[in-house]
Amino acid sequence: MQKTPVISIVDDDESVRQAVRSLVCSLELDAQTFASAEEYLSSPYASETDCLISDVQMPEMSGIELQEHLAARGWRTPIIFVTAFPDRRIEARAMKAGAIGFLNKPFDGQALIRCIDAALASRRGEAVRA
Repeated sequence: MQKTPVISIVDDDESVRQAVRSLVCSLELDAQTFASAEEYLSSPYASETDCLISDVQMPEMSGIELQEHLAARGWRTPIIFVTAFPDRRIEARAMKAGAIGFLNKPFDGQALIRCIDAALASRRGEAVRA
């Protein structure tokens, strides 16, 4: 029996967390939500996540710092970033470090689904379709 992929959602905005969680659950995936990067890192899901959806700007630890923290641990979790404050330099930095996607809030649900599909395909070692 194949395990249901775990999608972790890290965003300090509860309404965004719940909206993304609802979308992920509609795809019949396991959605876990966290209000901060620190909460995510201290959870058992940090090492079990198949795809991470993270806000860029959060108090304490940003999404980019979270990406760096995971890389320092050697974890290759596919990450999709979402942000209300688009910045091309930050986007380029995140993508260069291996992010799967970088979406501006508000984002289209289908765009997020495409990014999730790409993240899960990369996790399985499949070629990612554009």
